[in-house]
Amino acid sequence: MFAKLTSAIVVGIDAHTVQIEVDSLRGLPAINIIGLAQGAAKESKDRAIHALLNSGIKIPPKKIIINLAPADLKKSGSGFDLPIALGLSIIAGIEIDTKGYIFAAELSLDGNLRGISGIFPIAVLARENNLCLIVSKDNKDEAAISGAKTVGFESLSDVINFLQSKKEIPHKAIDINSLYSNHNKYDIDFADVKGQLKVKRAAQIAASGFHNILFIGPPGVGKSMIAKRITTIMPKMNENEILETTKIYSVIGLLNKDNPVVIKRPFRAPHHTASDVSLIGGGINATPGEITLANNGILFLDEFPEFKRNVLEVLRQPMEDGSITVSRASAKITYPANFLLIAAMNPCPCGYYGSKKKECSCTIAQIKKYRQKISGPILDRIDLQISVPEIDYEEMTSDLYPQVSSKELQNTVEKAADIQKTRFKNSKSVNYNSQMSEKDLKQYCKLDEESSKILQLTMDKFAFSARSYSKILKISRTIADIDNQDRIKAKHIKEAISYRILDWDV
Repeated sequence: MFAKLTSAIVVGIDAHTVQIEVDSLRGLPAINIIGLAQGAAKESKDRAIHALLNSGIKIPPKKIIINLAPADLKKSGSGFDLPIALGLSIIAGIEIDTKGYIFAAELSLDGNLRGISGIFPIAVLARENNLCLIVSKDNKDEAAISGAKTVGFESLSDVINFLQSKKEIPHKAIDINSLYSNHNKYDIDFADVKGQLKVKRAAQIAASGFHNILFIGPPGVGKSMIAKRITTIMPKMNENEILETTKIYSVIGLLNKDNPVVIKRPFRAPHHTASDVSLIGGGINATPGEITLANNGILFLDEFPEFKRNVLEVLRQPMEDGSITVSRASAKITYPANFLLIAAMNPCPCGYYGSKKKECSCTIAQIKKYRQKISGPILDRIDLQISVPEIDYEEMTSDLYPQVSSKELQNTVEKAADIQKTRFKNSKSVNYNSQMSEKDLKQYCKLDEESSKILQLTMDKFAFSARSYSKILKISRTIADIDNQDRIKAKHIKEAISYRILDWDV
């Protein structure tokens, strides 16, 4: 007797098909599982045996081999419990039709089905291969978001009865677009921020082109307040971004019935005591870190210089490539890490260098040492560097000063994002201006004579690097998009330069 069923395993954030092959032959009664099963996958046969017995199904006293193919791929997790149990039930003489289905669920010893982490990537795989996904009821809503045909059950007996009856159970895949109505529901708004018009402008540019930004200013001027509100003005995620981000949160186990899909852009704010492993990912199982959880969203690093030097330095490669490869003895996995970095810092250790209200108590040597905690290569990778000034009492309390809401800012950001979407519609790797390659810069960032001369004088005066040159062009392109201009003009270059020049000499 031979049985073959389809399941899946998640590697990184993508699912891969695994064939469950169950065969029986004469010999001493034994059940062996082969195919590089590890951890919970190796224990699946024991849970399956007890679940079958407690469901009234007796396994014949034969030598049974369970193969998880492909054999060279390491298998872990409890999602193979259900297909292994169904394969053993076929060996026991139960007639069920498993063709066209993919199975992924954990079994309790009494035969009930439990949900597993990472079901969303498996559901995406099922949709791509036009398979019906059989899961526990706990995983049904999360899996249905992918658009896959999904059926959820409470117990092993229910699954067997369904497969025997071949009855079509009506299901309804949730439409992702229908969830966008909740996108703009935030408890915070840019209208709460008094003054800081130039800083808000910089935040709008950062959100429009996905440009990294650094806020520098004394304590209490609103750096963190503004940073937290940038998510409220960012463009809506497209379907690919939603699927990719939801996969990440599914693998980590951060999705539930109340939050089955990630529609809002993530906002991650690790403490400055965080380790490099927690930031980039790793550990025994090479799990994703904060930069992956912030994928397609914001990574906010408050008190930027207080992070350990080695922690900040590991950000160099993912800031350039938009991905991170985590290598461990047990696995080597590449995770997406296309995040918008927002950093905030004080101008000096006491926080009041350059303040008009309080006198700075730091020495020149202390200020230099404090600022040198951020290396040149990291600073060079931050597109926008903006000073956040103190505001006076009148501006803070008066209603006469104009306040711009998040909705107003987002409308402009969406228009700029639409322009970029059209521009890069044929590109697989570029969605925003900050992601442009050198080839893209030559095509979309052509300068007239006046703009070129301004940029040349600036490069010579401040000794900007080649990377800084590219950053200025990308920022200028975004500013031109916000102004709905096809060509970059001198005023766009000037504004872009104003966000790159900071007086670091004290």
